[in-house]
Amino acid sequence: MIKYNPKNWFKLIFALHKSDTIRILWKEIIYIGLFTLGLTYLELNYVDLDKLPLEKLIAVYSLIGFVISLLLVFRTNSAYDRWWEGRKKWGSLVNDSRNLGIKLSIIVPDEEHRDFFRRMISNFTFAVKEHLRENKDLDQLNLTESEKLFLTQKEHVPNAISQLIYEKIIALKKEGIISSEEYLAIDLNIDALLDSLGACERIKNTPIPFSYSLFLKKFIFIYVTTLPLAFITIFGYYSALIATFVFYVLVSMEVLAEEIEDPFGDDANDLPTDQLSEKIRDNLNEIFKN
Repeated sequence: MIKYNPKNWFKLIFALHKSDTIRILWKEIIYIGLFTLGLTYLELNYVDLDKLPLEKLIAVYSLIGFVISLLLVFRTNSAYDRWWEGRKKWGSLVNDSRNLGIKLSIIVPDEEHRDFFRRMISNFTFAVKEHLRENKDLDQLNLTESEKLFLTQKEHVPNAISQLIYEKIIALKKEGIISSEEYLAIDLNIDALLDSLGACERIKNTPIPFSYSLFLKKFIFIYVTTLPLAFITIFGYYSALIATFVFYVLVSMEVLAEEIEDPFGDDANDLPTDQLSEKIRDNLNEIFKN
């Protein structure tokens, strides 16, 4: 995730970051520019514009543009809602990891067990991060050889790690180190971690309906490519430039919405899950520090 100063207007305006939609769409912008320029040329040279009431199309295209703007507002709002919900769930992961770590650091006196929980709680968040990116990188985890062998055989690493944590807690409960009341309190935090994982999976695995996305893309394309019909009698060849600029604005909104609706990757506008995982690990190292 990019850190920036929103008050620095001129630096943001003239910066060309890799996430800028101009860099993403420059080929499509050129194609649309050439297409609309060719369409404008054909209209000016091979069509009798005086016999066509093209100037009346401006009102029609203004109405259609208003409809497109409403669709894009809904699109970007729904995408941002997914982004913000993902951020809240990662905030819950941070809080529940701390709460679980603090409880276990006080309840469990044995250094070996304390080290296990310190490693495994932070391992869970790193595994969640990679799982949401459809990766399985065990090298990021702090594991013993037996633990690594166990997780290598598992497809869903976060679930397997929570299983190891539960096994250890049940064993400590049977030994009398953890009481029934303490177990219930710990169980709530582990359930909360798994609930946050499930919510993030729901966000990732439920994209915007295909028919809606397809309709919006076709709607924008038809609107932009036929836009010179409405403006050619007024602006001439400049109508191709207007259509290209409108294409850039509308499609940029759609591209940004597509990027933030899945906020768990490593794109510029995605959530800082790497930093949050490191933060959780640092917090747990401090909590369990003697």
